[in-house]
Amino acid sequence: MRRSVAVVAAAVTGVITLAACGSGSTGSEAGGPGGTADGAGRSLTVWIMEGTNPDSAAYFEQVKSTFASQTGATLDIQMVPWASAKDKFTTAIAGGTTPDVAEVGTTWTPEFAQAGALVDLTDRVSGAGLDGDLVPGLKEAGTYEGRLYGMPWYAGVRSVLYNKDVFDKAGITTPPTTWAQLTDAVTKIKQTQPNVTPFPVPGGSEFTAVPFIWGAGGELATDNGGTWTSALDQAPALEGITYLTNLAKQSSNAAAATWTEKDALTAYAKGDVGMVVAGSWTPATLRKDAPQVAQRTGAFVMPGKSGMAPSFTGGSHLGVFENSADQDLAWQFVQLMTTGDLAAKWGQESNYFPGQQSLLDKQLTSDDELTAVFAKQMTQGGKTVPVTPLWGQVQGKKVVPTMMQSILSGQADPKTAVGTAAADMNATFSGN
Repeated sequence: MRRSVAVVAAAVTGVITLAACGSGSTGSEAGGPGGTADGAGRSLTVWIMEGTNPDSAAYFEQVKSTFASQTGATLDIQMVPWASAKDKFTTAIAGGTTPDVAEVGTTWTPEFAQAGALVDLTDRVSGAGLDGDLVPGLKEAGTYEGRLYGMPWYAGVRSVLYNKDVFDKAGITTPPTTWAQLTDAVTKIKQTQPNVTPFPVPGGSEFTAVPFIWGAGGELATDNGGTWTSALDQAPALEGITYLTNLAKQSSNAAAATWTEKDALTAYAKGDVGMVVAGSWTPATLRKDAPQVAQRTGAFVMPGKSGMAPSFTGGSHLGVFENSADQDLAWQFVQLMTTGDLAAKWGQESNYFPGQQSLLDKQLTSDDELTAVFAKQMTQGGKTVPVTPLWGQVQGKKVVPTMMQSILSGQADPKTAVGTAAADMNATFSGN
């Protein structure tokens, strides 16, 4: 059950992990289900996270112009740095000074919904005929107690980038689709190119490790009638972590135990790394910073024990806040931003995928090899973290990265490390 803002706002804590193409309309005009909102003489305050699209000024000028022509209303769009956003939201929720609409990270949405801060959008989405056209992982992440509080806007997903020259020299003709094939690829690269790091495993990257848990059929945590319990110490999750850390002994290097994803991509860009887990937004960076390596780069979906492994679909929702005096007008803005041409344009400019399934499906046949692979991962193998308001606290404590770093550095064996991580996670779930 949703608790009041006054009761919960002070407890809103956690950290975002992100950790996001075109149809012929600019989005339907709708207020409540089937209706429109007349915004003449009114204004909406909107918070957007800064940095996702570094060159967004022209985009938001178009948004303001389009919204004004549709509704007569004006927009006060305020850019908020990701690093300070959680504290800003917490203060605003506690003080009743939230904006009308805001970009909300997918792992924050359940937390804010439980706090009573967000408007239930379920009926509006259904009334607009959009409920069957939302990217599943984003829809799941925006759903709390069976109701949708976060409208999918954009997201990214991780797959594997690989150096085609390294694969050719190793005699690898087909990218790996299973763990056995991944191990074989690592072995061949080591045998043929001793100076190449086959597959670095960054200990500080939660979402490099998680697909191996899911790829073994494991879970991070399970919901037992509203009570969450860690599943890290269950057999499937332990199998996935054990496989990955054993592979790291062959394929990685000691320094990678403390690396982040960014560190791993930087190493890959130097040309002496065979494969690396990377986000769908990273090829654009690679093309800019290391064009020669980018030209030799291919991609394949995350390999699991016996097929594609799920990978985290993370990005942002747009949420309407309960304190808004213009909730129908706010919904009209949300619909404008998350459907049609403006949603497609944001995806293209920010190098993320849109939250509308029909827009994303078009990327499956993209002429760009990397885009098509990442789109396949997102549509056929996207998955969200446990949808609980407490998950932000789990991520804030860096439970999974700490577990991975302890194993990769040799401080703990996999069974001991997952046991410690599970206990830590359960302490958070129980409020201890």
